[in-house]
Parts: sequence; structure tokens; C-alpha cells
Amino acid sequence: MTTVGHHAAQLEQVEAPGSILTKSAAKAIAVLRVATGFVFLWAFLDKVFGFGYATPSAKAWINGGSPTKGFLSSVEAGPFQGMFHSLAGTTFANWAFMLGLLGIGLAMILGVGLRVASVSAILMMAMMWLAEWPLASGSSNPIVDYHVIYAISGVIFALTYAGHTWGLGRRWATLPLVQKNRWLI
Repeated sequence: MTTVGHHAAQLEQVEAPGSILTKSAAKAIAVLRVATGFVFLWAFLDKVFGFGYATPSAKAWINGGSPTKGFLSSVEAGPFQGMFHSLAGTTFANWAFMLGLLGIGLAMILGVGLRVASVSAILMMAMMWLAEWPLASGSSNPIVDYHVIYAISGVIFALTYAGHTWGLGRRWATLPLVQKNRWLI
């Protein structure tokens, strides 16, 4: 066997997918995963309890406020303006948005279900990008903004098994349900 063939055979026998990352790279991705998860979890907590950062206490969900009404009703540009206005404050939009924030945040922080969290983050960030419509908003970068970066980060977390480092991903992957349904990794 040639050196190249031997090296390729070793890569095929790697114990866990993603383990070809250096330990430092895996740790850096884990830090990014937890920090990104906290962005989503914080948004959920602030909208539920109204800590006064993005959501004042009077507009908190537990005080009768709507997590989507203010943002979606203020959409001012783009081809989906009417759709977003009609969704603003609806029970469906509120619950879908809040469950999405909570689920994505917890999954990323815990390092479990990163494939589902990644797809969810992509959908949520795409919808928010469309709602903000940076193409017309005078954004400093009308194409790649934080919505795109969060979506790409989610994909990286899922593809690199980022939950295996400083997360519960390795244990999660051994659960019988996850073994039968690999999309739950």
C-alpha cells in the first residue's frame, strides 16, 4: 500500500465523523456553537420576560406582548411586506418564532440535534433576512449580514459534529432513537 493509500485508509477508519479536526479547531467551533446558541436563547428569554434590552418589560410575552408583532408589522420594504404584515402578532407566528428560538438555542448550547437546529436556523434566518430586506434598507452589506452568518454557522456545527466537543452530542448520537433516525444528530 502506498503512503497515500495508507493515509486514505486511516481516514476511512476514523472513529467519529469530524474527528479529523484538530483539538484546537474543535474547541474553537464549540465556543462558536455555544455563543451562537446563546444568541438564540437570549432572544427567547428577553422576549418572554422583557429584560429591557431588545424587549421592554411591558411588551414581554408573559405580560401579554407579542414576540412578532412589532418586528413584522414594521417591515417597510421587499416583495414579502404584505405577507409579513399579515403574520405579525398571530398566534402561529408567535409560537413558531419562540419555539424556534428556544429549540435552536438549547440544541446549539447542548450540542444535540444540530442537524435539525441547523435547518431551523437557516429557515428562521432566511425569513428574517427577507423581512428586513437589506437590499433596500441601506445596509452596509445588502447580501451577507448576520442572518447569513448565523445560518452558515449552523451548517458548520451540523457538518463537523460540533456537539461532540464540550456538548452532549456524543452521548446523544448513541441513543436508540437517534441511531434509527440519523437526521436527529
